[in-house]
Amino acid sequence: MTILFYDLVGHDAQRPFSPHCWKTKMALAHKGLDATKVPTRFLEVPKVEGGVSKTVPVIRDGDRVVVDSFAIALYLDEAYPERPTLFSGEGGKAMARFIERWSQLTIHPYIATVALTDLNAMQDETNAVYFRENREQRYGKRLEEVVAGRDAGLAGFRASLEPLRSMFSYQPFIGGEAPLFADYIVFGALQWARVASPYRLLDESDSVSQWFERCLDLYDGIGRQVAAAA
Repeated sequence: MTILFYDLVGHDAQRPFSPHCWKTKMALAHKGLDATKVPTRFLEVPKVEGGVSKTVPVIRDGDRVVVDSFAIALYLDEAYPERPTLFSGEGGKAMARFIERWSQLTIHPYIATVALTDLNAMQDETNAVYFRENREQRYGKRLEEVVAGRDAGLAGFRASLEPLRSMFSYQPFIGGEAPLFADYIVFGALQWARVASPYRLLDESDSVSQWFERCLDLYDGIGRQVAAAA
C-alpha cells in the first residue's frame, strides 16, 4: 500500500515549501519508498486525518498515522529496516536530535525573517489572511517590518554556519561519506528558503552552499524538481 504524505503548499500545489515536509520527502526518498502526496494548505491542516495534528508533515502507512518529521523518520527506519538506514544506529539518532535543535534555534529564525513576505505571497487569498494575522501576532509587528531587518542579520547568519563549514572540510555530508537524516534536517531549512524567496543566503563558493547543491542532486534531483524562487 502506498504511503500518504500530507505536504504543505500554497496556492501552487506544485511548490511545497515547508522545511519539515522537505525532511520527510527526503527521508522517504532515502528509504526508496513511494508516497502519494496530499497537497495541504495551512487552513486544511486541522482536517488532516481527523485532526490528528496541528502541523504537517503527517503520513499514513496502512493503518498507522505518524505525525512530526522526526517521528516519521524514526518510524520509517523501524518499519522498513531492510532499506537504507536514516540514522545508522542510536548514535545517529542522538546526533540528529542535536542537529534538529541547532537548526531550529539557529537557522530557522533567520530564514523566517528573510522569507515572511514571500511566504505570504505564496498563499491563496484566504490562507494569506491567516498567515499574515498569525505571523504578525507572533512577531508583534507587520511582516514588512520583520523582513526589513534581513540585510542587517545576514552576516551573523552566515557566521553561525561556521561549524558546518569546518565539518565539510573533511567529509561531504553531515552523516559522513553519505547523507543521513541529520543532513535532511539542515537541507529542509535551506530548501525552505530556496523555494520561498529569491533572497541570496549563501555565496556559491561557500562549502555549505556546495553541500546543499549535493543534496539537491540526491535521488535523481528530487530537490530540484521544485524550481528556486525567482
